Amino acid sequence: MSQGPRSGLAAVSSALLAMSRHLEVRDVLKTIVASARELLDAQYAALGVPDDHGGFAQFVVDGVTDEQWKAIGPLPRQHGILAAMLQEARPERLADVRRDPRFEGWPSAHPDMSDFLGLPIRDGDEVIGALFLANKNCRKPEGGCGFTEEDEELLAILAQHAAIALTNARLYERSRELTIAEERSRLAHELHDAVAQKLFSLRLTAQAAAALVDRDPSRAKGELHQVATLAAEAADELRAAVVELRPAALDEDGLVATLRTQVQVLDRAHTARVTFTSHGVRALPAAQEEALLRVAQEALHNALRHSGARHVDVTLRKRGPDTVLRVTDDGTGFDPSAIRRAGRHLGLVSMRDRASGIGGALTVQSAPGKGTTIEMEAPGG
Repeated sequence: MSQGPRSGLAAVSSALLAMSRHLEVRDVLKTIVASARELLDAQYAALGVPDDHGGFAQFVVDGVTDEQWKAIGPLPRQHGILAAMLQEARPERLADVRRDPRFEGWPSAHPDMSDFLGLPIRDGDEVIGALFLANKNCRKPEGGCGFTEEDEELLAILAQHAAIALTNARLYERSRELTIAEERSRLAHELHDAVAQKLFSLRLTAQAAAALVDRDPSRAKGELHQVATLAAEAADELRAAVVELRPAALDEDGLVATLRTQVQVLDRAHTARVTFTSHGVRALPAAQEEALLRVAQEALHNALRHSGARHVDVTLRKRGPDTVLRVTDDGTGFDPSAIRRAGRHLGLVSMRDRASGIGGALTVQSAPGKGTTIEMEAPGG
């Protein structure tokens, strides 16, 4: 008995730490369910996030194979015990869920379940999910439930922290959606300002060439050469925009490989020489890798579109316990103090926000005619 509380506390601590490691909603849901099933030693566990139409927006199970889950069929509706937990927002501990008057059956491929423990997951007054377990792996008292009052208390603690983890994950996903929307808006403006202007010039030049073909073939030939040049520039603008628009394969390839690939494509798409080197950088948390990538993209965008640089160099290296990104160009440069009041010039505010958002720092070194160096320091790596 003396080992019980300590073991229980260690198990709860492990479960809470596991939940805090994930930021994607789906990953958080899976971790909550797996942690609950392991913590209470149940055969099955599930978590449903309700939608506004009597069903579930998401439903995650643990203890059921993929083949079994496919055989069960569509997601359940909000009925029976699940509806009671969502609507009445109270725990349910049953010796045999099949004998409860609210039980409405389940599909033929559904595993057989008896003893049942379920709790709502609440964010303030809002019920944001239902967490439940079935078939406790223990001897059941005659006519009683395998799940105990202590199990219910443990699951209640887990449900409270699950609400925090789920809410944080939702906020993270919403912030990512806003970031993507901002990126798309910026790219839309860029396409309008750059590509649209080039296409307009291309059309006018082609019209001029057509008018000169009969009376001045030599000049018409020159105009057609200009058409080819403008078309190539428009293609470069589009290619660079598409590279920025595509989501980076950070999860699959990591920051170093993703940056190297993007730099190689930009080097081919622009007349400036673009290079990349990395020294001793290991994998970083997802939020830090994304922030470093976005700052690198913004700095590269500025250097290639506005500075007139002939060479842009990107480096990623270790500095003590931190990772340092440096983007240096030999372009026209600018006076940082003169543009500070403008706020959004060259995306410096956005880059500083990204750096500070992960506990890092951003520095900008530039002067007219002296090029620009943008350096971001991120903790870890």
